[in-house]
Amino acid sequence: MDLQNKVALITGAKRIGSVVADELAKRGVGVALSYVRSRQEAELTVARVRASGVRGELFAADLTSPDACRFLVSRTAETFGRLDILIHMASVYTARPFDDLTDADWSAVVDVDLRAAFLCAQAAVPHMRTQGGGRIINFSDWVAKSGRPRYRGFLPSYVAKSGVIALTEALALELAADNILVNAIAPGPIVAPVGTSDDDYRAVEEATPLGHWGGEVEIARAVLALLDNDFITGETIRVDGGRHLR
Repeated sequence: MDLQNKVALITGAKRIGSVVADELAKRGVGVALSYVRSRQEAELTVARVRASGVRGELFAADLTSPDACRFLVSRTAETFGRLDILIHMASVYTARPFDDLTDADWSAVVDVDLRAAFLCAQAAVPHMRTQGGGRIINFSDWVAKSGRPRYRGFLPSYVAKSGVIALTEALALELAADNILVNAIAPGPIVAPVGTSDDDYRAVEEATPLGHWGGEVEIARAVLALLDNDFITGETIRVDGGRHLR
């Protein structure tokens, strides 16, 4: 895909999403960002996007709401006049023991990680068809891609992220005739969660064959690689420094 003058919608404007937006803007892509609570970080990202010489817009959207998912996509397409790329990064990741899980805990994760990925894609497809094709990139994670749970306390996350892989494969088949390529990225140790202790940080490094955390730019590079390629669809690519090998 020639990225110049294309338009991308990124759900999730924090940390990794911010760097992905920066790299897309450098390639001439107009960027729409959605956020729920991280408005200040999202505003800074949009300011950098605009400083790159392309259009950047910011939209508040609670993706637990189906109507909000659809409105976000339609508002983006209306504002920019087109939509070529959907990158669904929004995610809820909270540890909760199995015996303490509630209906609300389940929905909080599955509705954002999986259902919103489907709803945003469904809303985006007509706009992509108008342009003769497009790209959808979903986000799973390295544990789900490995095909077995490794950590207790993250049951909804594992189920949702595994579902993202299945959704990606099914969408790729459904949309291939429309020249809409659908793939997913499964990050591993990219950036440490807030509050990670020094000991835990080093333990992850030791468990990763390449011996270090990846950093946000590695995800941005993977996104660009998928956008540049015109013959990869239905794949989930791990970006984990070999973490799944141990």
